[in-house]
Amino acid sequence: MVVLAVDIGGTKLAVGLVDTDGELVLSERVPTPPGGDADDLWKALAGLAESVAERAAGELIGVGIGVGGPMAWPEGVVSPLNMPGWRDFPLVARLSERFPGIPVRIHNDAIAFAVAEHWRGAGHGSDNILGMVVSTGVGGGLILGGHLIDGGTGNAGHIGHIIVEPDGPACGCGGRGCLEAVARGPALASWALAQGWQPGGPPSLEPLYLEAAVASARQLAFDAAAGDPIALAAMRRAGRAIGLALASATHLCDLDLVTIGGGLSQAGKLIFDPLEESLRAHARMDFAQRVRVLPAALGQDAGLIGAAAFILRSDRYWAG
Repeated sequence: MVVLAVDIGGTKLAVGLVDTDGELVLSERVPTPPGGDADDLWKALAGLAESVAERAAGELIGVGIGVGGPMAWPEGVVSPLNMPGWRDFPLVARLSERFPGIPVRIHNDAIAFAVAEHWRGAGHGSDNILGMVVSTGVGGGLILGGHLIDGGTGNAGHIGHIIVEPDGPACGCGGRGCLEAVARGPALASWALAQGWQPGGPPSLEPLYLEAAVASARQLAFDAAAGDPIALAAMRRAGRAIGLALASATHLCDLDLVTIGGGLSQAGKLIFDPLEESLRAHARMDFAQRVRVLPAALGQDAGLIGAAAFILRSDRYWAG
């Protein structure tokens, strides 16, 4: 038995088959149609999903989906900010028409990441974790007592909108000083440019960041690694902000572990060293000092494995 897993992003569409052990059997990825309208996006996704489903060697028992928000959950009417062509698009209903008779379940892509890392990745064996993605945005998912926490509307775990600078930069949510407004890749690059950063380095450099959408932050990481003082200051700023947010989350949720993925995690010690320093300075309660922070373990497969878990491990990860 296998699950058809779908991971939808602003730059790529990925579909795979995941077996009952959580192993990704096969997957295909295509670029998200740039500037695509609703029909273009749907045709690209439906074609990819059908192509992968036709290659299933076993029984197809469900469809799991991870996609950016906002969305009406669990109904699966989506309006992802990184895909303007979809506004109030009935994604679950459309996929249910293509794959009748089996469950179709959806959640935020950062939640799918957190679920995957808890089930099969860096968080395996810990009952209380925060899975966090830092890339063009900052998102997260929360596992407490070994079960996914959804919250009243399915949006629990939004670590990116913890306030770290009350008078800080404007955030896309309408607030100010959110972690996302400070630490996401494009915000880092913009801050560095405002401080006088002049990007350098060879264009053929193997990127420290994985997502094409954060090319300027990729260059920022390279320059920081080369010792550029402004680039280093930008990385320290992001690391301190993340550590501050994690201290608050740990005090609130009594976390065992935080696992961080996305492009920023590829910068290694440039981010993790100031993050640890900030976290330890602010997580002062005795119980909070035991929290560990680890890079994510599953890479680009996390979104697909997490989406499949909504079907395969519904006892832990699905309450919709």
